[in-house]
Amino acid sequence: MPQFALGLLILLPLSSFSFAQSVPTALIRFLQEYVGSNEGSKTTEYTAALVDLRDDGTKEAIVYLSSNGWCGTGGCTMLIVAPKGTSFSVVSKIPTVRLPIRILATKACGWHDIGVVGREGGTGPLYESALSFSGRSYPYVSDGLELHGKIEGEIVIPATAKSRPLYH
Repeated sequence: MPQFALGLLILLPLSSFSFAQSVPTALIRFLQEYVGSNEGSKTTEYTAALVDLRDDGTKEAIVYLSSNGWCGTGGCTMLIVAPKGTSFSVVSKIPTVRLPIRILATKACGWHDIGVVGREGGTGPLYESALSFSGRSYPYVSDGLELHGKIEGEIVIPATAKSRPLYH
């Protein structure tokens, strides 16, 4: 069974990373449309980081959705969204993610790998998994590669991140 192994964090100068910055209004509108407007959706909270995952000068968003059906025993839902015209589109929807979320120095198909904390079977021990882009999307945590040792990367959404209400 995997053991919780975040390894030694080596910070990288990912100047394209931005946490706790103001979230673009277009992203909030996109998330509100994505989540829906039924009464239960009104409790949805989010944490977002804008990151240039492709090193092309365009910032994608990593969004951590919590509350109202977005979380279970294994964690909450992470979205990777990319700009599309004046809005965004979902690149990947990954359930059962736990914080922190890291952008790793390694890449696959031109996109940075993402380090997330998972829990085997939703109740087992915690471990860090590297999610590598397939050319179409990022995999679920259970399909990622378990990380051990020194892994270069930068935390973009820390475990202590405060979520914000999606609907004000």
